[in-house]
Formats: sequence, C-alpha cells, structure tokens
Amino acid sequence: MITLRNITLRRGNKTLLEGASAAFVPGARIGVVGANGCGKSTLFTVLTGETHPDGGDLDMPPRLALSQVQQEIDAAGILRPALEFVLDGDTELRAAEAEIAAAETADDGVRLGHAHENFLAMDGWSAPARAASILDGLGFAVPDHSRPVGEFSGGWRMRINLARALVRRADLLLLDEPTNHLDLDAVMWLERWLAAFRGTLFLISHDRELLDGTVTEILHFDNTKLKQYTGNYDGFEQARAMALSQQAAAFTRQQREIEKLHSFVDRFRAKASKAKQAQSRLKALERMERIAPAHVDSPFSFSFREAPSSPDPVLQLEDCIAGYGDRIVIDEVNLSIQRGARYGLLGRNGAGKSTLIQLIAGRLAPLAGSPEDARREGKGLRIGYFAQHQLEALDLEASPVLHLQRLDPRVREQELRDYLGGFNFPGDIALEPVARLSGGEKARLALALIIWQRPNLLLLDEPTNHLDIDMRESLTEALQEYTGALVLVSHDRHLLRTTCDAFLLVAGGQVVPYDGDLDDYRQAMTSRRPGETQPAKGPSRKDERREAAQNRDAQAKNRRGIEKKIKMVEARIASVTAEQLRCDGQLASPEFYGDGSSEEVRKALRERTRIATAIEELEAEWLALNTEIEKMAAD
Repeated sequence: MITLRNITLRRGNKTLLEGASAAFVPGARIGVVGANGCGKSTLFTVLTGETHPDGGDLDMPPRLALSQVQQEIDAAGILRPALEFVLDGDTELRAAEAEIAAAETADDGVRLGHAHENFLAMDGWSAPARAASILDGLGFAVPDHSRPVGEFSGGWRMRINLARALVRRADLLLLDEPTNHLDLDAVMWLERWLAAFRGTLFLISHDRELLDGTVTEILHFDNTKLKQYTGNYDGFEQARAMALSQQAAAFTRQQREIEKLHSFVDRFRAKASKAKQAQSRLKALERMERIAPAHVDSPFSFSFREAPSSPDPVLQLEDCIAGYGDRIVIDEVNLSIQRGARYGLLGRNGAGKSTLIQLIAGRLAPLAGSPEDARREGKGLRIGYFAQHQLEALDLEASPVLHLQRLDPRVREQELRDYLGGFNFPGDIALEPVARLSGGEKARLALALIIWQRPNLLLLDEPTNHLDIDMRESLTEALQEYTGALVLVSHDRHLLRTTCDAFLLVAGGQVVPYDGDLDDYRQAMTSRRPGETQPAKGPSRKDERREAAQNRDAQAKNRRGIEKKIKMVEARIASVTAEQLRCDGQLASPEFYGDGSSEEVRKALRERTRIATAIEELEAEWLALNTEIEKMAAD
C-alpha cells in the first residue's frame, strides 16, 4: 500500500496540505483533482522522492518501479531516433540487451543462454512493435519513428516523452496533465491504454471524460486536506454536490444554476428528435443538471455579452484550397455557416482543423482563386478567434484592465474590473502585469478579451488548454447560452458534447459532415489500423436503412439476445451491490478496526476495491447493451 499519514506540505509561505492522510491499495486508479495551485503536482514530487513532506510520513513499498513523464530531454536524447528514444525508457529491456552484448563479447555460452532466456521472458523481441504502437496512438506517422527527437517541436517532444513513460515497465504510473499537448484522437487512444494499465495510476487531469474512463477513485485537495471518494469523477461530483447542497450559502446559487440548465434543456428538447447528435447533446445537458451543484463554489461566473444582429449565412467558403506555400492541406472546401450553427471539428492532428479555422477567420488566404469569391462574409460579421498564439500576443507589461481599456476606452474602470472578476481576476490581480500570470490565467484573459468584443461568429481552437475543471464548466455554460455561430476544435469531449449540434470531419484533405456523434467517432478510431492516417467516416444513414431492410429478422433476433444479456447483467449488478453493502457495513464498523487484524483490514479494503471495479465494469456493460438497444431502435 501507499500511505500518507498526517502529511504537511508547504510552498514558500503557502500551506498546501496540513495533517492530510490517505491510503491506496496496489492497483488503485486515482484521479487527483483540485484547484490550480493546490499542491497536486507537489504531491507527485513527494511520491517520487524529489521532495520531502514538511511533516508526517509517507510509506511506500520498497523497490517500486515508478514511471512519470520527464519534462526535459538531454543532449544525447535529442540526437536519438524517436523510436529508440522511447525504447530507452524501458531500462530493464536495455539492461537485458546490454547483458546479451556483454556475454557475446566474453564468449560465455552459459551467460549468453541465461541472457537470452531473460530477454525472451520479458518479451523483448516485441518491444519495438509495442513502442511503435504507442507512437502511432499518440499521432506519429511511421516515417516519424526514425526521425531524431531534436527535429520535433516542443509539443511533439512532450508526446515522445509521454510515449517513453508509457513504454516503461511500472508498478506506479504518475501522469500530470498528459493531454495538454494531445488532440482528440490521441486522448481517446490514451484513455484506452490507461484503462488497460494494471499498475497503480495517479492521474492529474482537467479532462472529466478521461477521468471517468480511467479512474476508480478520486483524491480531492480540499482546504489543505485530502478527501478520497470511491468511483470516477462523475461519482465524485455527485457526492460533493450532495455535501455542498447542505450549505445554505451554496444552496441558493445551486438552485439558480439548476433553473438555468432546466431552461436551456427545455428550449432544446423540441429539437431533440431531429438528429442523433441532438439526442446525444440533450443527454449530456441533463447530466450537467445533476453535476452543476458540484461547481457552485467555483470562482468563475461569466456569460457572453449580447452580440449585434447576425447575418445569415454568417460566412461561406466555396471551392476553397488552403495550405502553406506549395503544400495543400485541405482542398475544395465548401461550407456555409448559418446563423446560430454550432460545429465541432474532428480529425487527427495535422489533418487541417486549425488550417480550416484560420481560413474561416480570414487569417489564412485561399491558395487559389479570388479570396473575395472563395470566402464570403455576411454583412455585419464580427469574428471572435481564440487560438494558443493569442496568449503570445498579450502585452506582458500591460494589466488585464489595461487590455480591456485598449479595446473600449470609454468604459469605466470599475465596470471592467467587475467583468474581469467573473474570470477570477479579483482585486489587485486585475492590475498586475500579464507577465506575472500563469498559463491558465493568460488563457482566461484571452477568452475575456474575445467575449468582451461581442462576436457573432466564435472560433475556438483548443480553448481549454491550461484551464481547470471549474473554468471549463463555466465556459461550457457560457457557450450554451451563446446565440452566435460557433466552430470548435477541442480534445475536451465534455465541451464538444454539450456545445456542438453537428460535427465536421477533416481528413484526407477534405472537410465533410460527420453523420454521427463522439461515440461513433471513438468507435471509428478504435477500429483504425495502425498506420492509417484517416479515420473511417461516420455511418451512412442510407446504408443503415438498406442494411436494416435486408437484415430485419436478424436484428430482431439480435435484439432479443441483447435484452436477455441486459437481464443477466442486472441480476449480477444486484448481487455485487449486495456484496458492496455488506463490505461497506463492515468497513464502517468501529469494532472491525478494534478487533480485526491489520491484514483483515487490508483484505477488506482490497475486496472493496475489487467490488467497486466489478460494479463499474458491469454498469459499463449494462450501458453499452442499452446503448445498442437504443441504436437499433433509432435505426
């Protein structure tokens, strides 16, 4: 077990943890959450031994194999081919290869036999294929595997470092915001990889769906204490919402948030029968209604200012070709963005999503033809464009207030400060130079500047990088109320589900409507063969109807089989839930800890973890079966 007893952590004069305790059984999958700056990353340095707690004790098993993502690459690593650099992360493999070479040099047949036996036992011959599979999942094309690490940009080097951490044999894996430099496809792949990892996992992430898909308990930093919750992030939110709703001050705001979400769901419900994506979004919004109370104490509260009347269509692209120099990235793009349209862009990294957004924004001119003919703006169009380079364009010497004053010098300073307060720039922080702000604070400021300008076409390219979960929730709620047109690129699936009505697939140089939702896209990515550069397109409704007509009897039989499986799973859930209640009763009894041995306590904790995992797997199976039934009914 890994045990923290009365841990105290300080950073300068700030107390991060004081008298905090927690215990984790082997194989636990822990999502570490809390506000930015609360001490999550500092806790990782304690687990790795880089720093020591200011008080309390940390107990960890001896000889625990640990893996984490390194932030820097040394001079020798820069020159290594990407695949070899990733394999270097498997130190046991490299040691086994060195032993084989040493035995061959010594011409020691017995030693060489033992070395080969050890190499075979660790499945060393397949190691390059495993490393190549990880690189492929993280978005590297096969030719990239042999390129020196130094040829890649900073974001791609972070992916290489992540691959190196994943290939390492580890009992304990520590991941601190691993999705910051990943696109949606790579995030989906990483979720599947982590779900299959059998060691102990500590995952710091602001991606709620990644947490929901990979962890079985949550460790929450709460007012210098650590609180453990069984289940995934969704379960944590509901448990915390229940606790917060009991606080009078929070309760009033909670009701306002729920009322606002009810109003939005009711307005949207009338459209829910029109498209599969609409149904998916409605379900996500109804889920948001349940989780809203967990964010009632969020420091963020803002909304989009009412935009001027919007043209219709807002913007049109006709036979557009876009790229850089002589390189064509997307070809023959035909797109009409209607007033109030809400598009999410799908596609692998490098497929052209950012290129398309730059083309829509007018930051990138078409490669052929007249720009006026290929890209036509509606009268009165006001574009708000967020991309990561917006952060670099901020004036480091100017304050957040001064940035707004430059946009609107006639507005009173107090009004600007009140507005910035909704983005958690309170008091004197709104007057400090931007140079002192963190990456997340700069991202919030860039969003605040865009929102202030009242755009009627909003283009967001990975807006959630550097944002914590509370800010992401506030952005999601604000985007739901936004009445203008929206085009969004994001690896945050929760944001995509709850704000987009339709998706466009950017792949193979083409931009086409995606006839499906994120679950369909995930399935397409799962079935993609390594080395493929283009995901399969969404299911064709015409093909589905034809197939349904040809196989109606087979589908009916299949439905009966699925319904039978659902009943079996429900019976198993009831049985395992009874075990959980028995185990919870035992663990809740003070006599159990007084009379029982420490081994019995550990055994009960392991049993509780096993039961929780079993329930989670059964519920996932039940949900998948019911989703299949719903899909068959829709077809």
